[in-house]
Amino acid sequence: MVSRAAAGGDTIVAIPRARKLQTLVHDLGESAAGESTQNNQIKIRLANSGGHRSKASYLIKTRYAWRGYKVSSLANNPANRMTVAAFDGDRPIATITVGVDSPAGLAVESLYPAEVKALRTSGCSLCEFTKLAVDNMVRSKAVLAAIFHLAYIYAHRMRLCTDLLIEVNPRHVKFYETMLGFTTCGEEKMDPRVNAPALLLRLDLSYAKAQIARLGGHAELAGEIRLLYPYFFSTLEEKGIEGRLRAME
Repeated sequence: MVSRAAAGGDTIVAIPRARKLQTLVHDLGESAAGESTQNNQIKIRLANSGGHRSKASYLIKTRYAWRGYKVSSLANNPANRMTVAAFDGDRPIATITVGVDSPAGLAVESLYPAEVKALRTSGCSLCEFTKLAVDNMVRSKAVLAAIFHLAYIYAHRMRLCTDLLIEVNPRHVKFYETMLGFTTCGEEKMDPRVNAPALLLRLDLSYAKAQIARLGGHAELAGEIRLLYPYFFSTLEEKGIEGRLRAME
């Protein structure tokens, strides 16, 4: 018997390239919807095969090397991690990895052990977003919002995480604070893993949930509100995507 996940391949959702985010979220069922999409769609896929992982790794290395950063390749994801990537045809244009706290710890913990320990002690259920990379030819907030939203669905809706941690270069802090609602959670440090300065940011995922409920699926509001959330999926679309991800586990 072919499962829903196998029937649909590794495509989670397809979004139109031309429009901002009036998404085409399919009820994938047994029809493998998304595998027969036209060329005007960008597919968001699980990077769960060797080929997709290697392509996502190449994008990460290319984007980080452009700024002189060092970065390791994507390894086979352990049970507490998921990587998604956006593909324009066969070309990866964006990727992100979400990790859920476990006995193995979090990647951000190597640079910010005290901050992570304090959050755990306070009762937070932690996750992290790492290895974010976007092709420099792609200026699409819709694509960025799509991969962020899928990572959020996995972390908050499926793994019940309450707080998200992310390390960013200090020059990108304003974007995360203004567009997504992150707050600073540590002092600036030099990250030897990428040979660049880093700052730890935190996002209360209940805030993200409220913004998605209020603004998700309303890209027409993006010009009025300086937030990324209007480019996120609607709550109805979110439920469909969650079901798809659960079927692919």
